[in-house]
Amino acid sequence: MKNIVLIGMPGCGKTTIGKLLAEKIHERFCDMDEYIEEKTKKSIPEIFKEGEESFRVIERKAVEEISKQSSMVISTGGGVVKSFINIENLKRNGRIIFINRDIENIVADIDTSNRPLVKAGKEKLYKLYEERIDLYKKYCDAEVINDATLEKVIEEIVNKLEI
Repeated sequence: MKNIVLIGMPGCGKTTIGKLLAEKIHERFCDMDEYIEEKTKKSIPEIFKEGEESFRVIERKAVEEISKQSSMVISTGGGVVKSFINIENLKRNGRIIFINRDIENIVADIDTSNRPLVKAGKEKLYKLYEERIDLYKKYCDAEVINDATLEKVIEEIVNKLEI
């Protein structure tokens, strides 16, 4: 089976949905941020202290490594779509699902304190949304709206991918 790759804004539910989806379809789960932290022995905020570009270089390498595997549900970081190389690698052996959650719901729920790019405040989320929404829509193979129960969102993913 090809990988199922979840993309979307920080706080849209990629990790939570990814874990539950992997469990439901009996596949492995990989959270890209956790993978990066394990490989570098640093937290994402620590890596970002060296600059966003440093993080993006590490992220590209992680995407390259992970995308060579198969039969996995992968939760990516929100900015993975900023690099077309990442998308090429992820699509080579995977199908990309955009988890689209209303930005107002994300802003209401998200804890920005542990998210480097939005640590400055929730206003930054609106800016990131404007920068990324078209990329998410452009690069995904299917879009799922996260406005229902997690079970319904997972069911919709399964149906769209015909798993």
